[in-house]
Amino acid sequence: MAKAKTTTDKVKDTIEEAIVEPVKKAGEAMRASGAKLARSGSDVGMKMLEQAEVNTREAFAAMRAAAAAKDLSEVMKIQGEFLREQGSRSMGHAREIGELIMQFGREAVAPLKGDKD
Repeated sequence: MAKAKTTTDKVKDTIEEAIVEPVKKAGEAMRASGAKLARSGSDVGMKMLEQAEVNTREAFAAMRAAAAAKDLSEVMKIQGEFLREQGSRSMGHAREIGELIMQFGREAVAPLKGDKD
């Protein structure tokens, strides 16, 4: 014969269901979110390194071209082209990083919202 639940047992069960379990789930979601943020930070760092490498390569190419220039007007032309391209490249890089950060933000809050991967 099963023993009837006492009021104390019922209160414990209610606390377990209403407070303890939701807090555990929230903690698990926070851990998952934190792990995603850590991975994302690494990805952003790698993207920034790749972009810096491209910028450096382009800067050296422009310096080589300027060193080989025949006169000052050619140097000025090379420098102008480099600056124009660098500005365009910088805008593209900023857009890429911004998109990555937005994507990572969505992925990081997904566990907190209860979304599944």
